Amino acid sequence: MVPSRQADVANASALRNCRLRCIACGQSADGFAVNFRCPACGDLLEVVYTEFDSNTAAPGSGAQRDLKSVWLERKKSSLAADQSGVWRFRDLLPIFSEPSAVVTLREGNTPLYSLSRCPRSAGVERVFAKHQGMNPSGSFKDTGMTVAISLAKHAGFEWVACASTGNTSASMAAYAARAGMGAVAVIPEGKIAWSKLAQTLDYGAHTFQLKTDFDGCVRVLAEVVRRFPLFVVNSVNPFRLEGQKTAAFEIMEQLDWSVPDHVIVPGGNLANSSAIGKGFLELKVLGLIPAVPRVSIIQAAGANPLVRSMREFGGTRLDPVQAETRATAIRIGNPAIWKKAVKMLGDTNGCCEDVTDEQIALAKAEIGSEGIGCEPASATTLAGLKKLVRSGFVEPGDTAVLILTGHVLKDPEFALNFHRNRIEALPAAEAAALRKPPVLEPSADAVIDALMRARA
Repeated sequence: MVPSRQADVANASALRNCRLRCIACGQSADGFAVNFRCPACGDLLEVVYTEFDSNTAAPGSGAQRDLKSVWLERKKSSLAADQSGVWRFRDLLPIFSEPSAVVTLREGNTPLYSLSRCPRSAGVERVFAKHQGMNPSGSFKDTGMTVAISLAKHAGFEWVACASTGNTSASMAAYAARAGMGAVAVIPEGKIAWSKLAQTLDYGAHTFQLKTDFDGCVRVLAEVVRRFPLFVVNSVNPFRLEGQKTAAFEIMEQLDWSVPDHVIVPGGNLANSSAIGKGFLELKVLGLIPAVPRVSIIQAAGANPLVRSMREFGGTRLDPVQAETRATAIRIGNPAIWKKAVKMLGDTNGCCEDVTDEQIALAKAEIGSEGIGCEPASATTLAGLKKLVRSGFVEPGDTAVLILTGHVLKDPEFALNFHRNRIEALPAAEAAALRKPPVLEPSADAVIDALMRARA
């Protein structure tokens, strides 16, 4: 069925507590086009709040409220919005409808694990892992998707769409199904984990594999939405990023409002790092924290356009790369949100590094040895932390929080290939991380002999 015609521009006046502003020219937007670009200069838009402006203005009346207590108190409520780890922070989210009208799957409220083995391998005193893979669809995308889909439904859209390497499409499909909306996903053929594709299909999205990479999918979708009435929920949508910033609020709650020295985020399309950095900066403006952590971005070496931009041009320009990495969630060569990421790095004094697929695989196994599984892209954080410690950017006495973006079952084939040593031959010192299951005769003696050899 062809969806009904939707206006090309939605009115932003329904947003009661915020406005849209261009990140380049600073012009406010009264509405948002379906491509979420500034009508004056064509650059990206961001959400700013009427109570305070994180760049210029002092906190307003909202800063005087005891938000910490309000947010904790909402956890006791049976209201669906209060049970969401996103919407219970709605004082710092776009308000466009009553809380009872939001589309939620009880996202957020994800665990912050204290790690014991990883700090030793990284050479730093305290390391925590914020596991966003524990969201309903298994990735951090849910925290932003609840906001994007809720707004789309409130604005009267019938269909939503995304280009995806897997996690976005799975999350969009789940929330669209919950909202009773149609969903369209365009994905790069053969370049996403099949478990993610299975989710997207199971949740009912119309899914199209294109003979191109992720960046090619983005280009095609941009043309489609100019000719077909779809609400895009990719990271160019600034409202999605508002939901994702709530990970920063949760981290501070879970650390009893003690600010960590570093927060380290995987870098693909660069939306999550930008969003989390924005969250910390807003908390500081409101006076809820005295300082912000250094937020750093780690990319795969085969998909590192931001790293190259920072090294070669100081972040003033980004040249796309032909992305190639086994960490499919961050296999992106032309990230749409790079300008926001560059600004965030400057605002938080963070840095950008890259790591090889082999380093990612080893780090993933080390995180797994803590009893905590994650998808490959998540493990860039530990691999990157090691590199930042060696360079001196992270000091041994520092506290670091790793953002784990996806669940271990998002890409089980990666783990199997690693433990069967099919990714790359590892140095002898690192081969101990391999856990290939031996094939034994069906006897107790064979199992006991194997146990004895394993203990030796």
